[in-house]
Formats: sequence, structure tokens, C-alpha cells
Amino acid sequence: MDKTSRYINDALVQIYSGILWIEEKELKKSRFNDLTIKEMHAINAISMYNHKTASEVARELHLTPGSLTATIDRLVKKGYVERIRGNDDRRVIRLGLTKKGRLMYRAHDAFHHKMVEGFLKDTTPEELQVIEKAIKNLENFLSEHS
Repeated sequence: MDKTSRYINDALVQIYSGILWIEEKELKKSRFNDLTIKEMHAINAISMYNHKTASEVARELHLTPGSLTATIDRLVKKGYVERIRGNDDRRVIRLGLTKKGRLMYRAHDAFHHKMVEGFLKDTTPEELQVIEKAIKNLENFLSEHS
């Protein structure tokens, strides 16, 4: 691995770790301090208005359905998520956020928005294109290996 590649690798590892650390720190001092990082990311995956099935959320989070079920049970108990039976097929259960869950979603989304603004601060349109291309390359690599 050449010097530039090693720097990028180390930076990506530090960035990933740093984001998780900041999220956890901010979560603990927020009004949502009853949540774990895993639960917060489940809320994010459920999303504001799309009532997804548990299987869809599990796939998005790379979790087994059983592991997600335990997380959803806790989120329902804490008042962040609700299970919604389908009108057409009562066997289909979709997940939705409660008012409390939507507040958490917005708070987490605002953090990510500020983070991206900071990341892209003072970039030129040309630099933005290079960043976008590199991120797409990384997304493609991750999807090929997941």
C-alpha cells in the first residue's frame, strides 16, 4: 500500500470511529439518552414516513431478522416505534415511528446534515465532483462485498 492509500485508509478508519464516538457522546447527553447507538440507527433505517417491514430494515442494517426483532421490541417498549398491521394483508406488519421516534430521527438527521456541511465546506464544484465519484466507488465496493 503506498503512502497516499495508507493515509486514506487510516483517515477512513478514524472518521468512522469519530462519527460513532460523537454520536454516542451526543446521544448520552440528549433527551434520547435511553437509546443505544444500535437503536438510533434502527430508527434512522425505519425512516420518517416509509413504513418498512422488519425484513427490509434488517437487510438495510445488515442484521438478522431475529436480532432486529429484539431491537424493535425495545424501541416499541420505549415509545419510539410502533408496529402497524397492513390493511390489505393483516399478516404483514410494518414499522413506523411514533412522535417521539420522529423527533429522534430529525435530531439524528440534523447532526448528519451539519457533519456533511462541515465536510464540504469551502469545496469547489470540481472538488465536489471528485468527492462524489470517490464516494460512489466506495459504495460500489461495499455493495459488492456485502
